[in-house]
Amino acid sequence: MNKGMKLGGLALTVLLMAVITACGGGNGGNSPAATASEEPSAAPTAAAEASAPPAELKKAKIVLNWFPKAQHGGVYAAKEQGIFEQNGFDVTVEPGGPQVSAVQIVASGNAEFGLAHADQIVIAKNQGIDLVVVAAALQGSPQAFMFQEDVAIDGFEDLNGRTVFIQPGITYWDYLKKQYDLSGVKEMTYTGQHVNFLADPESVTQSFVTSEPFFMEKEGVKVKTLLVSESGYNPYNVVLFVTKDYLDNNRDTVAGFVKAFSEGWMSYKDTSAEVNKAIFEANPNIALDAIGFEDEAQREFVYGGDAAEHGFGYMTEERWSTLIDQLAELGLLKEKFATSEIFTTEFLPGQ
Repeated sequence: MNKGMKLGGLALTVLLMAVITACGGGNGGNSPAATASEEPSAAPTAAAEASAPPAELKKAKIVLNWFPKAQHGGVYAAKEQGIFEQNGFDVTVEPGGPQVSAVQIVASGNAEFGLAHADQIVIAKNQGIDLVVVAAALQGSPQAFMFQEDVAIDGFEDLNGRTVFIQPGITYWDYLKKQYDLSGVKEMTYTGQHVNFLADPESVTQSFVTSEPFFMEKEGVKVKTLLVSESGYNPYNVVLFVTKDYLDNNRDTVAGFVKAFSEGWMSYKDTSAEVNKAIFEANPNIALDAIGFEDEAQREFVYGGDAAEHGFGYMTEERWSTLIDQLAELGLLKEKFATSEIFTTEFLPGQ
């Protein structure tokens, strides 16, 4: 055989090997040949998947109703554990605070989602801001009056004759003054500090059963609490909301976010010890053990009530209707409206 024939044969051999490899018959020299049980299409499919660009995440912002704390545990669980990403979202969490209004930020279009108290949502609608609540993070309100252990208070009438530290304009206080004769109360502005409360052993202060009793225990002061909800005023305490316009135009996005929000809260139930560390990193002004106390104290408010039977985030028409009626009786609404205008459970898992 001459030299030209040898070269031609070699070129043909190389060409045939290239064709065989391209058709999936080769293994690239990296592993044993495929067995008869393997599907010929498996390798190309895996390669195609590996080279495919990742799905683009939808950016969204949620504004908290206060500085990060355990009542935002589900948000931080979803953020830290990749639950938002798994549901297609790249989420920014914006802390709240005394100078931050989640209602105003969401209403202005500078955030898609927000957290607030249910009565704030109703009052916002009265002001011409159309918001829709899509989930309730806390079924009931942990708001309470706190007093020292040996003070004789059994009901709201017993607040008379005492100094009460209360935030001006707080809705539940207006309700209580209408329902009970509290003309004998000396009202003092609540500042968030408890120096004056501790200085007057007979005084009473607004509080949350999920936080203030813990701080009093740290001070060696034994206290009792009277839940505001025992008066009959018990709006959903922390709710997830969007604007009506955003909901109408982004139903699939809202559905996906509510799913992730709910999954975050269900995960937080079992992984709160780790998530609380992330909350502490986001807000080092509250001690880790205080976050842990709130986590434990709020569990009945989050996972109990109607949520125990119907699932996380559940809300009823009766609760919303009662709240609307109560705010109307207080003169805080120009006119009442249908509950269907302000909340929906259609996006909650299992609904």
